This record gives sequence, structure tokens and C-alpha cells, in this order.
Amino acid sequence: MNPAVIFDMDGTLFQTDLILEPALEETFNQLREENLWDSETPLESYRSIMGVSLPEVWRTLLPNHTEEEREAANESFQKYLVEVIHRNKGALYPHTKDVLQALTEQSFSVFIASNGEEKYLHTIVQHFGLEKFIEDIYSIQSINGGNKGDLIRKLMIDHNISRGMVVGDRRSDIKAAKSNGLTAVGCKFDFSQEGELDGADLVIEDLSRVTDVASSHLLHVKKV
Repeated sequence: MNPAVIFDMDGTLFQTDLILEPALEETFNQLREENLWDSETPLESYRSIMGVSLPEVWRTLLPNHTEEEREAANESFQKYLVEVIHRNKGALYPHTKDVLQALTEQSFSVFIASNGEEKYLHTIVQHFGLEKFIEDIYSIQSINGGNKGDLIRKLMIDHNISRGMVVGDRRSDIKAAKSNGLTAVGCKFDFSQEGELDGADLVIEDLSRVTDVASSHLLHVKKV
């Protein structure tokens, strides 16, 4: 099996912040109409926990609501996220397509492993024409428990991966890489908090570095 480069989606390949506010605002407008919310939309609270599992997101944003109300809010949110993407409000980070193309040309196997829901992830990939670069997409919905390390492990077993790296912007990505013996590359873009990428083998501030990093760490072609 070719060495693998496994990307997170939100805050790594996709500029989630561009669609977050409108989708969350529409979700909480709906909650207000249902008399289930009477204050401001908790946008900053959501930004601070980006990357955690969706059940944890809604336990944080709606701490006094029932589990059924949280599940309904998440369903609405996922629907609005997809709608906003189709309205061309979202964007990939600069150099995303160039990096993915370069990786495939160098015979890396490219995957996405994300805490996002399956429909949301596939919508991004299809909307931005990334299908030709991505070998497979893994949503946290495909496992029980919501642990990113378990998701990466499933991906590795399914595709017989023994060498690779995880590229992501949250602590969960770094831990997932380390727990599976992979190189951890932290993306210091939009959402990572101070100290969150501690433990990464390398931290980057521009996605364009990924190609050279992959060559250096996985193919030993050159030093970065």
C-alpha cells in the first residue's frame, strides 16, 4: 500500500468559518421560533469547540435541553450547512487542489477522516470537485464512540495502511495520529487554540507545505 496522507476537513481543507455563522444562525432562528431559545446565537462557543464530536457540540450549546431537542437541532444544522455550501458561501483553503493533485501524482493515497457527518463531507468533496484526488472519506458516524483515533485505525485496517501522516487542526487529530503510529502535522489556521497542537511532529501555517512534508517524512526525498 502507498503511504497515506489523511486529512481532517473542517479548518484543514475547508474554511468552515465561512459557512458556520449563517448555518448556525438559521438553526437558532428555528429554535427561537419553536420557543426553545431566547438569546444570542452561541457562535463563539461553537468556534471554541470545533472538532469535537457532534453529540458533545450540542451538549455544550444546548446544556439545558433534552437529547431529542439536541438531535433535532443537529439535524437542522446539518441541513443548513449543506444548503449554504450549495449557495457557494464556502471555500477551500488556498492551495488545496494543488496539494491534493501533487500528492496523488507522487503516488500517495489521500483520505479524509473527519468528525463531520457523511452527507456534509461528501457535499464538500463533490461541490469542489475533489473526488478525483480522494481515495475514501471516513465520517465519525462510521464508528461507535466518536473517538478520532478509532476512526483513523479503522481507515488504516480497511486500506492496509502501515505508513502515513494525519493533517489536522485540532488536538484530536494529533492524538489520533500518535495513537496509530503516524506522523502528526498540525494546521495553525483558524480554529486551533493555544497549545492545542503541542505534540505534533510539525506545525504548518500554509497548506502548500504538505506536499514537501509528505515527501520528507514518508518518502525521505528531501528535508523541509
